[in-house]
Amino acid sequence: MQGKVEICGINTAKLKVLSSAETQQLLLKCQQGDKKAREELIQGNLRLVLSVVQRFVGRGESADDLFQVGCVGLIKSIDHFDTTLNVRFSTYAVPMIIGEIRRYLRDNSAVRVSRSLRDSAYKALTAREKFTSEHQREPTVEEIAHMLGMKREEVVFALDAIADPISLYDPIYQEGGDAICVMDQMRDPKNTDDSWIEQIAMKQAMGDLTDREKRILALRFYDGKTQIEVAKEIGISQAQVSRLEKGVIEKIKRQL
Repeated sequence: MQGKVEICGINTAKLKVLSSAETQQLLLKCQQGDKKAREELIQGNLRLVLSVVQRFVGRGESADDLFQVGCVGLIKSIDHFDTTLNVRFSTYAVPMIIGEIRRYLRDNSAVRVSRSLRDSAYKALTAREKFTSEHQREPTVEEIAHMLGMKREEVVFALDAIADPISLYDPIYQEGGDAICVMDQMRDPKNTDDSWIEQIAMKQAMGDLTDREKRILALRFYDGKTQIEVAKEIGISQAQVSRLEKGVIEKIKRQL
């Protein structure tokens, strides 16, 4: 069927839509314990859940999972709705569905962050969506911060906290041969192949030194002591320290 979209095995093109009068009648029956009316009410408001879920698409979560969580929010709103109040059911249900989905996203994130930080992030996302809808462009971080009364750094930190982590092996480009992954575009200037080889060679060279030679190097280059101070601590002359130090350095250089 053209235009058919399935979520959780449900053909959304065939979802029933209830009128306000039908919704009100079913809600009254639900309060009287009519399980069939409750089921009809759930089925008749799945489009409402779908419309809310679409706001959260593209955040790294399965649409099926979000739809199921949204249905939980719908059921809660049905069970707790007060028919004596002059409020439309959809007005009450939408915030309940949104809250349930946000709670799910917060509690099931791959990276655990504080609730307050995640709440700030979703406020920023909501503000960005509203601004984009009204101005037909993405807002800057400064504009989002101004809308929320927050500092720019707080907005950046909050949005970074909920960003979906990516794998080092995720491909970012592929044409013909092997794909280029995220790992291929990353570089650590300190831990290069050459530095690893030097570290291994240095460890081997140090392993060939005597205990006294190792102690002299430690005192001189780790503790920063003078040759005179080293001589007093070891119990030899400063000239001997100088000669031993020079010999040790030459030995290490030859092995490197």
